Amino acid sequence: MRLRDTPTVEVTERLACSPERAWELVTDIELPTRADGELQKVEWLDGATGVAVGARFRGYNASDQMGEWYTEPEIIEVEEGRRWVWRVGPAEAPVAVWGFEVESASDGGAVVRQWAKVGTGRSPLSAFIDQHPEKEGRILAHRLAVWRDGMAANLAVLAQLAD
Repeated sequence: MRLRDTPTVEVTERLACSPERAWELVTDIELPTRADGELQKVEWLDGATGVAVGARFRGYNASDQMGEWYTEPEIIEVEEGRRWVWRVGPAEAPVAVWGFEVESASDGGAVVRQWAKVGTGRSPLSAFIDQHPEKEGRILAHRLAVWRDGMAANLAVLAQLAD
């Protein structure tokens, strides 16, 4: 696995609620702060109050390995009721792209998917890989595992809220 390949990780959960309720839940940017993971606090920026293309928010993160940091993602895609995507870093070289997707389940309920794609933009991750190029695959695998665990925790919270 290489950074230049922009690897992706994804977690899916079937929820016992309508797709409309699932959409309401996944568009609450504070949702991940209720789960175990790096995101500690989040706030809308520039007067934004909800998910819309061009809206920005600040996410305050912390981990034992990386310390504390914040990002200011921008929402780059919204398909109302179905999908929203945000980019961390500049458009020409994002650090990461994240998204939530909602669809109807065949037996009622909803299927929710959260995914993230590593970007090629400069970040502490890319700097660490530059320092340890022989470990690039292991470094990326570890980072994707951290993201996967956080997404699984997010979707577990969603499942609780959906009941």
